[in-house]
Amino acid sequence: MTRFAHPAWFYTSDEDYLAALVPFITDGLAAGDPVAAAVPTPRLDLLRDALGGTAREVYLQDMAVVGANPGRILSSVLTEFADRHPDRHVRIVGEPVWGARDSADYPACVRHEALTNLAFADRHATILCPYDVAVLPPHVLADARVTHPEIWSTAGRDASDHYAPDQAISKYNLPIPHPAHATTFTVTTPAGVRAARTAITRAAAAAGLDTAGRADLEIIVTELATNSLTHGGGHCEIALWTENALLLCSVSDAGRFTNPLAGTTPLTAGQPSGRGLWLVHHLAHLVRVHTTEQGTTIRAYLELPTASQDQAE
Repeated sequence: MTRFAHPAWFYTSDEDYLAALVPFITDGLAAGDPVAAAVPTPRLDLLRDALGGTAREVYLQDMAVVGANPGRILSSVLTEFADRHPDRHVRIVGEPVWGARDSADYPACVRHEALTNLAFADRHATILCPYDVAVLPPHVLADARVTHPEIWSTAGRDASDHYAPDQAISKYNLPIPHPAHATTFTVTTPAGVRAARTAITRAAAAAGLDTAGRADLEIIVTELATNSLTHGGGHCEIALWTENALLLCSVSDAGRFTNPLAGTTPLTAGQPSGRGLWLVHHLAHLVRVHTTEQGTTIRAYLELPTASQDQAE
């Protein structure tokens, strides 16, 4: 068994989907490999039904839930499962991209797929990623060829001639400026962090963010702004605005990310950095990062309650 393999499975129908995934799972179980699958509903239901009683032997998760923020998948889905079995080869089905997924998530999905190769390079794992050729647009399939060293399809299994995960990370390292109407704060001191946090919390309440969301936002602002003061040139700009049913908060500073995995892998004892961004990933609905020699912007997305949620409360 290869130490680490990360193929993409290009399927066109439910039958194709199951034709690869069911034997991938059952062969793994027969070999004594721990097996997990994180795919979105209704694919999860389809897979569970096809596996029958064998499904009880597989760790099944709804990717639409556990991978709602693509920046959490490495930490909370892939590595979390692999870490439970440190001395064994594991098999994981992970489907982070599907037709109904919000297009705003997509750059973070590509980044996740690219970083998986780096995070698992020295581990015993096979991570199979299905891609629905019948639904996904051509640029998504092209990106899959860049982030996966192998492409599996009904025509066979071939090495990808376009495999270059670093290029995918660069391609989607896109500028994420805040709009002109955003409320902004410039922070240069710890006292400034506290003042900005108070003002931002008030503004978030006015925008409709609930109590739990405001508590999460306070932590996000504190972690990102404090990190900027420490590592980002000693100052930062915080911006807050709403967009559709989301509240967005971005923090920009003069620093640059040197570790692309920062915040996306599980925390370890004595870890010197990356804890704050890890926490932000686990609190926010989505996190986007843009980093260059000139500086870094981190944008956190929080969901605003819907009218039906407000009525229920």
